[in-house]
Amino acid sequence: MRKIVLATSILLFIAGPAFRHGYAQKAAEPVSFVDPYIGTGGHGHVFLGASVPYGAVQVGPNNIVKGWDWCSGYHYSDSVLTGFSQMHLSGTGIGDLGDVLIMPYTGVIRTSPGTQKDPTTGYGSHYTHQHEKALPGYYSVQLEDYGIRAELTATERVGFHKYHFPKGAAAHIIIDLQEGIGWDEPVEAFIRLKDAYTIEGYRYSKGWAVDQRVWFAIRSSTPVKDWSVYAGKERRPGKELKGKNVKGVISFAAAPGQVSLKVGISPVSSEAALANIMAEIPGWDFAKTAKDARVKWNKELSRIRIETKDEAARRIFYTAFYHTMIDPALFNDHDSAYRGTDKKVYTRPGFVNYSVFSLWDIYRSCAPLATLVHPDRVNDFINSMLAIYKQQGRLPVWPLMGNETDCMVGYHAVPLIVDAYTKGYKGFDADLAYEAVKASSMRDAQGLNYVKDGGTIPADKVAESVSKALEYAVDDWCIAEMAGSLGREKDLSYYLRRAAYYKNYFDSTIHFVRPKLSDGSWKTPYDPFQAIHEKGDFTEGNGWQYTWLVPQDVEGLIRLMGGDEAFTQKLDSLFVVSGSMGGEASPDISGLIGMYAHGNEPGHHIIYMYPFAGRQWKTAEKARQVIREFYTDRPDGLAGNEDCGAMSSWYIFSSMGFYPENPANGVYVLGSPLFDKVTMRVGDPRNDGGRSGGKTFTVEAINNSAANIYIQSAELNGRPYTKSYILHRDLLAGGSLRLVMGDKPNPDFGKDPADRPKSVMTAGGLFHAAR
Repeated sequence: MRKIVLATSILLFIAGPAFRHGYAQKAAEPVSFVDPYIGTGGHGHVFLGASVPYGAVQVGPNNIVKGWDWCSGYHYSDSVLTGFSQMHLSGTGIGDLGDVLIMPYTGVIRTSPGTQKDPTTGYGSHYTHQHEKALPGYYSVQLEDYGIRAELTATERVGFHKYHFPKGAAAHIIIDLQEGIGWDEPVEAFIRLKDAYTIEGYRYSKGWAVDQRVWFAIRSSTPVKDWSVYAGKERRPGKELKGKNVKGVISFAAAPGQVSLKVGISPVSSEAALANIMAEIPGWDFAKTAKDARVKWNKELSRIRIETKDEAARRIFYTAFYHTMIDPALFNDHDSAYRGTDKKVYTRPGFVNYSVFSLWDIYRSCAPLATLVHPDRVNDFINSMLAIYKQQGRLPVWPLMGNETDCMVGYHAVPLIVDAYTKGYKGFDADLAYEAVKASSMRDAQGLNYVKDGGTIPADKVAESVSKALEYAVDDWCIAEMAGSLGREKDLSYYLRRAAYYKNYFDSTIHFVRPKLSDGSWKTPYDPFQAIHEKGDFTEGNGWQYTWLVPQDVEGLIRLMGGDEAFTQKLDSLFVVSGSMGGEASPDISGLIGMYAHGNEPGHHIIYMYPFAGRQWKTAEKARQVIREFYTDRPDGLAGNEDCGAMSSWYIFSSMGFYPENPANGVYVLGSPLFDKVTMRVGDPRNDGGRSGGKTFTVEAINNSAANIYIQSAELNGRPYTKSYILHRDLLAGGSLRLVMGDKPNPDFGKDPADRPKSVMTAGGLFHAAR
């Protein structure tokens, strides 16, 4: 680990020494333990740069994109920067954004980024990690080829750049509206010098977001006396330019020592972007802005406090928590206005609007985590999705900056809405929400026409048919949960029936889910090891992995398997079998233990199925193994794509000792707590209507160690507790769960059927554990 001297400005406000790239090992506040480099290597794809929790701006460095591992624009293995753009994705498997790239450089004017071999054929530059720092809300780097030090910080909607130029050098700052990340391609861009201190414009692009529109305004600390516009490499006359390959260049015959830029973005207009700057950073105090960003991060990270002697685990935990709060991202102006998926402007929506919901990934654990520790934001998340429903006639699948990408399978806004509703969130229209979840389930696209007709999605008609069907069944269970809560008995019966359609794909002769054809026969030949990316029967997986995608009815799957013993044996085999997935498998299938793939989200619940069969101790073993093998404090410290907090939220829950097997019934299955003590602030009476009274819930692990991973006994609020799960309502009530740990399994803990977690009740409807 490298230790370097902090920039003077950052020293003004950091409390306590830094542990890595500027921080020492010990610090009092949770923010001090965040290492933003974790996940920037390997296949983590996480964002590196400056942002605030859930901010619209993620301002950070871009490399020359060289493939899949540059989806965020940056990879730890690289050594060439092309500039600093205002918006980035974090952990996704597809690249986009990278809007409004800005780069300072010296020498003659150059308007292309250069090459990896020789970046200075353009405006790019080499850099090293030794001269780079990344902290929550702050980033800096030395541009080695130009002797320029660049610093970045941010507010919710404004990126703050500070460039330190070498004295007397001929210098330039390029604003390149042609450059983007991954699939991104400009459609139309505009830039103009509005006055001596203000530049404004917009950028329309297509890519993963098929029609992205962002407006910007830039305020300079130094008057812009030499301004030129370019179409690619060709200089054009005047102070403004419209086109596809638009670039603007600020030039200095002899650069001043420092130049600062405040870059506001808006989904509405450049005037709104400028207003965002004036509202959020009215002055030029960079150090104060960076300090404020740090304070915001610390406030959010302090919602969970851990006690442990394992400093690496502490870093991993708080970095994971940090990763869960980069997205969803604000998608409105300081005055609340935003542009909807219908491209209309909504000026007073009555809620805070968000975008970048990686729903297929986050519905499993990241969204349930928010219901525990971010009650002040949950209603806004739901209202954002309901607004999209009103604008496009269906709930979002993967919304990105006012666009529907239709990425991945299922309609997984449903679990988020139902989970919030059943946990008592009332800040949205329940009737509209129910209308929305039903409407999204009754479309004809993506094989849903077969589901509506009560049949099986045929593999010879629909690609990824088995995965689609299984994901739909999860969502339909959630709709049934909401129907039951609302007293819609007919809908309750209908959606419970659809939730059980997973059984149509279970071949009892081989105990695997299996694709079926239009004539009702099994597809042959069938190899449960085989995985074919995008054109096969499964989404980023195979039969071994998807057989377990029944978090809504684990008891039913146990019965299909032949009971507790057969189920346990089959589940044990998942972690030891080996076989070839073939040459067309998705790279997302990573982090393998046997055929269990922790590097991708569809398997994240599987470890927590053992307690349903009375074997809680097996969950403890597997949870600790995954934590140990697939989460480290290195740049390659994630087993797969972060996916907007999905990979990290699994770690947060699991290291605390419990996990939401079902995404919307408020039941948390016990695993093996990693820390000696965890204290979670489970609500804020100022923001959640006083539901939780601002209480805390504590998980204490007695005799905890790397060897003592098994729960021997438990107490809830001082009373003996024999169940292998805990309910959401127990956490919200505040109190403590005390777990005595040991180095050998206690096979009796949670073994009794009355002590096992449940998905449904046998009499009178669903298991409303949350209420």
